[in-house]
Amino acid sequence: MKIDAHQHFWSLSRKDYGWLTPALGPIYRDFLPDDIAPLMQRAGIDGTVLVQAAPTDAETAFMLSLAEQHAFIRGVVGWVDFEAPDASDRIAALAANPALVGLRPMIQDIADTNWMLGEQLAPAFAAITHNDLVLDALTLPRHLPNLHRLLQRHPQMRVVVDHGSKPQIRDGAMDQWASDIAAIARDTDAFCKLSGLVTEASEDWSVDDLRPYIDHLLDAFGPTRLIWGSDWPVCTLASSYERWVETTEQLLADLPACDRAAIWGGNALRAYKLGNCT
Repeated sequence: MKIDAHQHFWSLSRKDYGWLTPALGPIYRDFLPDDIAPLMQRAGIDGTVLVQAAPTDAETAFMLSLAEQHAFIRGVVGWVDFEAPDASDRIAALAANPALVGLRPMIQDIADTNWMLGEQLAPAFAAITHNDLVLDALTLPRHLPNLHRLLQRHPQMRVVVDHGSKPQIRDGAMDQWASDIAAIARDTDAFCKLSGLVTEASEDWSVDDLRPYIDHLLDAFGPTRLIWGSDWPVCTLASSYERWVETTEQLLADLPACDRAAIWGGNALRAYKLGNCT
């Protein structure tokens, strides 16, 4: 079972993707299920986790409707306003839909690095745990010390760190990120996604550019807590779907088959409790 644990759909007519502008050229268009299906088939991907790309309730409803129509969408990571007074009730209502497996506040776009530690958010984090959902942590390297504190406050909350927390690969910046992400791996039960890394590298990236970062994540989290994802269609700014699949295969080639299988799908099944994957 191979799972793409991080992909997106969007329709420009929805007009709730504030970050998606014409400046992003190749991805400034609609991306919907018929676009990814042939890519998955060629790569041998059996299912996906569809992840939010807009901080709106409407987009979450849109994604859940797509999951009802397309069996390959094995789970949805949606969005809710964590600061809303009724955030706990909203989370409980969303969790009643079996397709919803997690929630993702767009932390990387919030100017206040300390936002996630605000006391007003505690009920939302508690509701994620209570409703057996995952927190997808969309963070940048500067957020990692606070993410470490947050996870220690909520040790029962299942957490997946998106995109390895986006290390600054194109700048060769590694030491501080390496230390901070290793602390999260060491001190918490968080999972981490092998996704979104090609768009953090230089335009002419090579496998060798990515290898030190992938190797560090493997050393830190081990093969039982790393989860593969494409970050399609965002990844197409730097790589085709096929190239990222092939690159991953090269980077994991020295691992035992059981470890490769865990990263390619088994860990996603566990982290997101994708019980409908059989």
